[in-house]
Amino acid sequence: MKATLEQLLRTSLSMVVFFILLILITPLVLFLLIISLGRLTNFVIEQIAPLLAYPVFFILGIRFSIKQHTDRLSVPAVYISNHSSTLDLFTILALGLPRVRFIAKWELQYNPLFFILGRLTGQVFIKRQNSKEAVTTLQKSYARVRAKKLSIFAAPEGSRKHEGIIGPFKKGPFRTAMDLGYPIVPIYFEGNQRLSEGGSLVTRKGKSTAHIYPAISTDDWTLDTLDDEIAGVRALYLQWAAADFDLPVNDVDV
Repeated sequence: MKATLEQLLRTSLSMVVFFILLILITPLVLFLLIISLGRLTNFVIEQIAPLLAYPVFFILGIRFSIKQHTDRLSVPAVYISNHSSTLDLFTILALGLPRVRFIAKWELQYNPLFFILGRLTGQVFIKRQNSKEAVTTLQKSYARVRAKKLSIFAAPEGSRKHEGIIGPFKKGPFRTAMDLGYPIVPIYFEGNQRLSEGGSLVTRKGKSTAHIYPAISTDDWTLDTLDDEIAGVRALYLQWAAADFDLPVNDVDV
């Protein structure tokens, strides 16, 4: 769909506002982390990060909501979500998940603000083109994650630019959950791809809903069954996407 002038203006203004807020918030985050010796990192991620997202939603005309399909977990987990839209960045920030650290692509560090904030708050940057190196990077973070009882957030599709509504799932997040003995909590962003397609920054007005589903235990998972377990989780996303786009499941996985 061709972008309208209003959509272009809203999108441009939202990006300007987001980066202005990012510039303003970085010194505050640095100050809080220094005076607290890092103890306020979770506060920054849970309370300050969502403040970056909601002004963007307002400018874009996005009505964002969170729908819990289960009680919130009281234990660490690996949270995963579908990833097919530029809008995902803001809906992820808006979640304010407890004690979470994000697995992000290495290239984000080329932006100095993302580099500073990411490193200060202990995010995990991986080179997604190299699966073995990505897994090794994740495994190096295990001791810190366990010691601080942190959760992990990752998008198993890796990139928002992929074939089909739900792209192929990479093993990294699932291997991490299995290694840590963490459950997986699937989150489906309804509406994001229809409002802003993966290869575009332009966003239409509308509704976005983050569906947080019940945790999936990884206690019985093994390396031999990992591919089947991943396929089972992806099948859930295909069902949710089919309902989102009002399509047969087979039409989603193309």
